[in-house]
Amino acid sequence: MLPAIIHLIIAIALILVLILKCKLNAAISLIIGSIYFGIAMGLGMVATVESINAGFGGTLTSMGLTIGLGVILGQLMSRSGAAHSIAYTLVRLFPASKSLYALSLAAFILSIPVFFDVTFIILLPLGIAVAKEIKKPLHYVVGALSLGAGAAHVLVPPTPLPLAAAEYLGIDLGYMIIFGTILGLISMVLASMVLYRLYDKGWFKDEKDNNGTVTLEKTEADEIPEEKRPGFIVSLLPVILPLICIVSGTVASAVMGEGVPAFITFISNRTIAMLAGVLAAYLIALKPLTLKEIDETSMKALQSAGVVMLITGAGGAFGRVIADANIGEILCGGLMKTSASGLILVLVALAVSVVFRVAQGSGTTAGITTLSIMQPLVAAGACNPMWVALAALAGAMSFGHVNDSGFWVVTNLSGYKISGGLKTYTAAQGFMSVVVAAVAIVGSIILP
Repeated sequence: MLPAIIHLIIAIALILVLILKCKLNAAISLIIGSIYFGIAMGLGMVATVESINAGFGGTLTSMGLTIGLGVILGQLMSRSGAAHSIAYTLVRLFPASKSLYALSLAAFILSIPVFFDVTFIILLPLGIAVAKEIKKPLHYVVGALSLGAGAAHVLVPPTPLPLAAAEYLGIDLGYMIIFGTILGLISMVLASMVLYRLYDKGWFKDEKDNNGTVTLEKTEADEIPEEKRPGFIVSLLPVILPLICIVSGTVASAVMGEGVPAFITFISNRTIAMLAGVLAAYLIALKPLTLKEIDETSMKALQSAGVVMLITGAGGAFGRVIADANIGEILCGGLMKTSASGLILVLVALAVSVVFRVAQGSGTTAGITTLSIMQPLVAAGACNPMWVALAALAGAMSFGHVNDSGFWVVTNLSGYKISGGLKTYTAAQGFMSVVVAAVAIVGSIILP
């Protein structure tokens, strides 16, 4: 058991050194770490490469289309003005005293199909207008947006990380959507209460944390006339439709068992569900955009999706090598001897994910690498996979700082110094990660 753990620690350290010191792409670093671990564990050079190829291909076979379609969906919503319509309508529906929660909710909904940084760029101008109306400093708004966008991006499929959690650990995607949405909203509200209380007590100091400038990046959607932007209900369809399709399969399975009609099985397949959302986004975009603009938007989305798919596939390769080396059986041989094995797995997943998140910045890389390591342990039946998944996601959400691209998007666009970014982006997601981690730990104890 000890040599296996040592080799795993060396492999993780190697990946971190390659990312941090050698500045290699995370996907390349994961592949090199996989090669070391496979050979060190006695798989042999040929078998290690075959394991890497099988893991990479298997992961993209199961998740590649879903990720690609999800990125296209988000890009179309952003470019067509549908994202703007959702945000502005939600803010108008809430009373002024609850505007910050409306902003968080708008960011949460938009970040289900749209990546964090795009959501923040879209909503910051609206946030500034809201801040002026309710007479609150800008950091309240920045915190609200960081809370909502961060929660959905990490916890609610079909964004890549929670999608990977469901795939790697064998969790029904419908349950992942339901649980992730509920927990995401709860953690968002609880963290906002703590964050706003700190702000009320003067924790954020303009003279120390603010540069005094706000740089707004104008998006192409800002150029679309108001009368051409889709309405609120129509704009929600690309987000709601895939979720309804996927969850319908989960509900039908719970009610009917093995007698689920073929049609429901078909539409609840995540590829078909995401395709339905993309087609809805296409139809919505026909009013404000030309066919050429829609095609250009889709091509731009696929360029972004390629990077995400590469990292996801590399994480799958690392996980396959770990599985083929039978480290799950080796480690579980010791863990299963104690009744606290489920709790230990959750704590290990949380610790590994936090270390990766703090060390190399990317929450997606941190979460996927952790899921790869934990996959064989969960497969051995030592713990409910949902709690391990939440622990990995909590770690991936925690403590993003100066090596995280999202940190700089928030800090630079808000006109903050580094300390200002730490007190908004980092604090917001850090508080939410504590809530999610607590649920994972308590859950592993009460419902192992």
